[in-house]
Amino acid sequence: MEIGVTRPQMRREHDALGELDVPADAYWGIHTQRALANFPITGQPIGSHVHLVKAFALVKQAACRANNELSILSDDTARAIDRACTEIVAGALTDQFVVDVLQGGAGTSTNMNVNEVIANRALEHLGRPLGDYAVIHPIDDVNRSQSTNDTYPTAVKIAVIFALEELLIRHDELQASFAAKGREFRGVLKIGRTQLQDAVPMTLGQEFTAFAVTLAEDSDRLRETLGFLSEINLGATAIGTGINASPAYTDAVRRHLSSIVGRQFSTASNLIEATSDTGVFMLVSSVVKRMAIKLSKIASDLRLLSSGPQAGLAEIQLPARQAGSSIMPGKVNPVIPEVVNQVAFTVAGADLTITMAADNGQLQLNAFEPVIAHSLLQSIDWLDNACSTFAANCVDGIQANIDHLEAQFGTSTSVATALTSRIGYARAAEIARSAQRDGIDVRSIVLTLGLLAEAELDALLSPTALVGGD
Repeated sequence: MEIGVTRPQMRREHDALGELDVPADAYWGIHTQRALANFPITGQPIGSHVHLVKAFALVKQAACRANNELSILSDDTARAIDRACTEIVAGALTDQFVVDVLQGGAGTSTNMNVNEVIANRALEHLGRPLGDYAVIHPIDDVNRSQSTNDTYPTAVKIAVIFALEELLIRHDELQASFAAKGREFRGVLKIGRTQLQDAVPMTLGQEFTAFAVTLAEDSDRLRETLGFLSEINLGATAIGTGINASPAYTDAVRRHLSSIVGRQFSTASNLIEATSDTGVFMLVSSVVKRMAIKLSKIASDLRLLSSGPQAGLAEIQLPARQAGSSIMPGKVNPVIPEVVNQVAFTVAGADLTITMAADNGQLQLNAFEPVIAHSLLQSIDWLDNACSTFAANCVDGIQANIDHLEAQFGTSTSVATALTSRIGYARAAEIARSAQRDGIDVRSIVLTLGLLAEAELDALLSPTALVGGD
């Protein structure tokens, strides 16, 4: 030992593999300590997924109450564990959930980290020292009637529910921002495009309203998935047979969990199937990916519509958020849509990760649920943040370049489409080509050729006829 260096005080714990020193003031124990050495992967602890920590504490609290109801845990032990769980749900001890988000063992290290923190905090409530597991044991008491294989997937489902509910709030707010812009730009005429080529007239309001509608559809799809997350396998224990749990435990723990969370959960009809199946996470991930990709498409559209300001489309102006270049003076980039794009790319990659993890869960258990949980929770969290900044720092401040749009609309040959029902497709195409070649507007060519009376032509080319009533 070096002179002047003070080593932190340690306490010694033991498990089936032997003994190990744990920091004396740590609420975690030997199982967590081993995981810290085994999984130095991302540097991101499970405590960073606050919804997962809260959900796990809720699962442990429900198990504690069920075991106490069935006289499996004493009143004193149950009260101490219950109190510790309540504190963790409220946000306490987050820094004690230190196991890396990526880990082998199907989430066993996460489950043990939770068991040890709850046990040691419960010991404090009984006036006992940390590590005094003869009084309250992480496995024999906190993990009673449970396995990682039923508590972990249940906790992940609850965490995802919490995360999705927050995402839906931000996503709905973004949808409202686009809807408001749709109303603001209702009378602004422009040219719609297909395949990046001029198509037919529309309004800028129609374009932004369509953005709002597609976002609302995604919110609906996401809400539909919430019900699938309410089926749980608590009581399955190791592989679904319920070994080491009372026959009455499964219904009791489900009932207590529903009461604590404030949401009705149902027990899977076949616990062996439910313990090995991760299909619900693929379902949720696919819907989250759909939401992200459609949001990315909108972000890309805004980048195109705002391109310029002189040599691009320049139909809209995004709010300037920061200088765009260290070398080009005055340049401003569409940084908010760009970050939304990047979040979507990440979500798409995470969806593939979840798919591969689901595919490779062999036999009665999927060992790769930690990467499923991390990937899904990160995707939802990042998308939540992306929606928030997209609305506040971009969409709410978008302005229409009305003069530019009016100039484009006034000289556009796309209005020739509105004449096909009266003069035929071939003649309308000929007029459009002439207008492009000679720089003459469509209306003047039609009147010069005497193809339609002025009143009828004006009716065909009126904004209402060109873009519809909205």
